[in-house]
Amino acid sequence: MAYEYTISNELRELECAPTYEDKLYKILETYMKLFPVKNSFLFRYSHLGFLGEGIISINADELIHIRDIRDDIRSLPIIYSALYERKAKYCSGIDYLRQVNSKYITSSNVNSLAVIPICVNSVAIGYICTNEFNKDTIIDQKVLASFTLYGQKVGKILERSHDALESRLLSKRELEVMKRVSWGESTKEMANSMNLSELTINQYVRSAIKKLGAQNRVHAVSILFRNGILS
Repeated sequence: MAYEYTISNELRELECAPTYEDKLYKILETYMKLFPVKNSFLFRYSHLGFLGEGIISINADELIHIRDIRDDIRSLPIIYSALYERKAKYCSGIDYLRQVNSKYITSSNVNSLAVIPICVNSVAIGYICTNEFNKDTIIDQKVLASFTLYGQKVGKILERSHDALESRLLSKRELEVMKRVSWGESTKEMANSMNLSELTINQYVRSAIKKLGAQNRVHAVSILFRNGILS
């Protein structure tokens, strides 16, 4: 199974990907190269509204855009658990039926699911799902630990990838504040962790909203997500 050195080595291509879209594809391509899986689905996650949003899916034959998939992850216990414990999770059989929304049970041949959170430090910013595995694959604790490690390393790479126009438009502080807004932190929590006053935090938020041409902080966060500045 994939260990830290192997994962780090394979992810070098991800760091060199020329565009944000290339990085997203490489996340799944590398994942499928490293692990005994037949498909993969990439989602971004926003703590505002507990929203999981589809980005792309790949299998052996094709790439599919899945932007029409949007879910409150509280209705999907296995995903909720993986994101909030920041650990990969797996379920199968009757447990799969209990933990997955019926609209995702599209085939009698699919009866298992793995969820791999993508984390930046202590915050989940997205996740990968797989529901088809190579023949005779056993998902044990070692495999889950490798899944978790992969999500952590991908998160670190994405954190260093905020190089689009809007990230240059916003100051470093404004971008940091908006990132924390997307994590669901309150103004008070941001003020304490950043050692700033609540007034200053609110000033940064207002300035970022104005620069992005947004209507409010939720709209501003959605713009940053849509343009790949936040993941």
